[in-house]
Amino acid sequence: MFYRVGHLVLKPLTHALYRPTITGTEHVPRSGGVILASNHRSFIDSFAIPLSAPRRVRFLAKDDYFTGPGPGGAIRRGLFQAMGAIPVDRRSSRAAQESLDAALSVLQAGDAFGIYPEGTRSRDGRLYRGHTGVAFLALTARVPIVPVALEGTADIMPIGSRFPRLARVSVSFGEPIDVAAHYAGMPQGRARRELTDEVMAAIAALSGQERADVFNELPPEARGPAIGT
Repeated sequence: MFYRVGHLVLKPLTHALYRPTITGTEHVPRSGGVILASNHRSFIDSFAIPLSAPRRVRFLAKDDYFTGPGPGGAIRRGLFQAMGAIPVDRRSSRAAQESLDAALSVLQAGDAFGIYPEGTRSRDGRLYRGHTGVAFLALTARVPIVPVALEGTADIMPIGSRFPRLARVSVSFGEPIDVAAHYAGMPQGRARRELTDEVMAAIAALSGQERADVFNELPPEARGPAIGT
């Protein structure tokens, strides 16, 4: 119910305010499990993708976003529920495994799952090396990966800001990567690394970002197991 109501209200409102440029939606399979792997520039990214994709997309989110007090907490909780976000306790000793289990459940149910292989937001605009969690999920669930490039979301809500601003946004969906066709029979470790590198190359081709051949360092407030790792 939250998802349907949220999309009925938020999608036309945000499209009227931000007039996003959305391309490549024909590349997103309309049914079956699929991973949408995106660059990560802003807190607002997990709203930009579900409000642009042609089907429901589930993301993981810190459980803190669902438990805040007061009117502000209620609004934030409602927004994340409307987007179909899945709460995860990042302080748990089993957080990494619970995140993977939650993601696999989404994919095995035939739904779309959104992930940021960089693991955290880029603070300098460069595209960082991808963690292999995205490849693990795709190879385990045997689902395709659609690369996604976001531009302009960092202008809407820069890191450290509390309120969104008006700015133009573009969301580009790339051609699906057929995991089964290219990585069947390859040793697991090699397959995960090569597939992740292919995903990041596809995102870079869509976004035009400068590449950083290192992993992005998590800021202190975000440290803890993450699905991108």
